[in-house]
Amino acid sequence: MRIQAMMLAALMLGGCGTVQTVVRGDKEAADSLREEKTYCGAVPRIYSGVTYDFCMMHAELRDGVDAFDYNNANFGMLIDAAASGVLDTFLLPYTIYRQHADGSIVIN
Repeated sequence: MRIQAMMLAALMLGGCGTVQTVVRGDKEAADSLREEKTYCGAVPRIYSGVTYDFCMMHAELRDGVDAFDYNNANFGMLIDAAASGVLDTFLLPYTIYRQHADGSIVIN
């Protein structure tokens, strides 16, 4: 049972905005946002997971996706944004340093 719970947690964290922006490289995070055609130009490193999630919600609507599915996706992103907010708070000292040293993650 523990292994299954850990595997489920690992799968859920793989899509987390904080993991996408802090753990992965800048290029991968920018490429994924560019691929979704978001309207964000840059993502600051401080609370980057929450910003990443809101950028994903503020992307162009894909072809073949109706409004009902789109609203369900936004609800999932809001849950992820809440979890990212908690993780971003724990990582605040590191992300403040990275923001000062490297600046924001530029998308365009």
